[in-house]
Amino acid sequence: MKIKNLLPQLAALLFLVVALASCEEDIEIIGTEIVGDNTFIEPDQTNSVLAYSRKLLPIQTNGLTTYQLGVTNNPIYGKSTVSLLSQVTLGKVDPKFGDSTKLDSVVLYIPFFNTSESTGEDTISYTLDSVYGEDPINISMYESNLFLRDLDPESGFEDPQNYYSDLEKKFDNNPSLIGDLIFEIEDFKPSDKGIDLVTYNVNGDTITETIAPGLRVKLPLEFFQQKIIDKEGSSELLSNNNFKDYFRGIYFKAESMTDKGTLFLFDPLSANITLHYSFKNDDDEDDEDTLPLGFTGINVSLLQDELPPNIQTAIENPDVENGDENLYLKGGDGIAAVIQLFGKEDELDANLETGPNGVPDELDMLRSQKPLINEANLTFYVNKDKTAALSKEPQRIMIFDATNGRVLIDYVIDPTGTGNPLTHKTYHLGPLEKDASGDGDFYEIKLTNHVSNLINRDSTNVPLGLVVTDNVVTPNFQDLQNTQSPGLKRVPGTSVLTPKGTVLHGNNSPNQDRKLKLELYYTKPE
Repeated sequence: MKIKNLLPQLAALLFLVVALASCEEDIEIIGTEIVGDNTFIEPDQTNSVLAYSRKLLPIQTNGLTTYQLGVTNNPIYGKSTVSLLSQVTLGKVDPKFGDSTKLDSVVLYIPFFNTSESTGEDTISYTLDSVYGEDPINISMYESNLFLRDLDPESGFEDPQNYYSDLEKKFDNNPSLIGDLIFEIEDFKPSDKGIDLVTYNVNGDTITETIAPGLRVKLPLEFFQQKIIDKEGSSELLSNNNFKDYFRGIYFKAESMTDKGTLFLFDPLSANITLHYSFKNDDDEDDEDTLPLGFTGINVSLLQDELPPNIQTAIENPDVENGDENLYLKGGDGIAAVIQLFGKEDELDANLETGPNGVPDELDMLRSQKPLINEANLTFYVNKDKTAALSKEPQRIMIFDATNGRVLIDYVIDPTGTGNPLTHKTYHLGPLEKDASGDGDFYEIKLTNHVSNLINRDSTNVPLGLVVTDNVVTPNFQDLQNTQSPGLKRVPGTSVLTPKGTVLHGNNSPNQDRKLKLELYYTKPE
């Protein structure tokens, strides 16, 4: 249907929207033609999006920028436990401890992410970040007998060695890989209070230093006396390569006797074990010094999920032909969504003649029209019936090329790169929009350039992946242990670092107003 504009000079201001009937039952078109410039602006709504959930295979968890430790419970996805395997490195190789050395204390310190402000003279108030839950957990520290290689022998020692989230199974199946129990931290709960360290100067005056909140405990002296102090001058301490083969790391095993617990994120570069020792110096005087041990080597997150039966059933039996009613998304060990634009119907070739060509018919038809894509978006509506019990909803979700394991072109050219996880790339990756009650309502993902390339540059219509994340600034793609249908090999590593999850309406949701749709706005030559 055509509507002539009787006043061409006002065409830019007067747009009359007219409903057009579509011969394609899956496509609903609404638009206005502007006579005089040979184009018309046409918002096109289509239900031809196919989406379903996938439980991810074990994911690479070394090489992350941040790590987790603890136990948490998600009202939808159940209990998750994150343990940690860490290499330990010498802060100083080939250390000399002097004569008559006495190990005075050994202190583990893992600071929490936090912000701080002065609230008075010599008083600092801390606000913790990335701490989930408030119930106590136990953390057992074991010496690890598993050697962590830097390079993969299967690649001829040319590629880095990957370690995966299911590594804990190796400990379970081979108990000899777990060495002596070093220490057990019982009933641990994070506190937002600064930690006061009291020392004394030569005059005996008290000096108090406050450090940021964190996990700080004193460890047994005997283990480190034998492991390090008594090894002075040995080849084991001569270099960090030797040391990492000799002391192969610490296995931090997190446990909770209930379904609840506490989980926190931390920067391994800020964590350390410090050996405080006293000795006789060259002048035969009492002296003291420290030897720091860092966690700057290989770190591996060990993830275990205990999914409720209904979630397990839903993700084990996705409808890959028609799409699902609900899209389940979870961080950590990972549940992602797979999205196929333009559906699967393929009965026509590129010339719109009978015969499949491996391209969805709807995409073939758009390619034949050569439209200029003004905007393309996917709106993912939160299924509030499923998420009512969530206290923390993910603020960001991330869409990516599932075949090649990389961001879309729309991410690259999005001008809203602020570097702030909450505001970075918000034109492409719209953050969670909330309703009047403050509950999560929807995420809008714009993929205009990606869709334009599919239509006008014959780019491959690759499946897209969708994950939850708290940080879209550096996606840091990580490998899956094996390729997963439909060709999924890598996912954003930042999705591993959040215990959050959500449920979104899929393309087969019975709620017509909130089901997943691809919306195209384009200009098409007449």
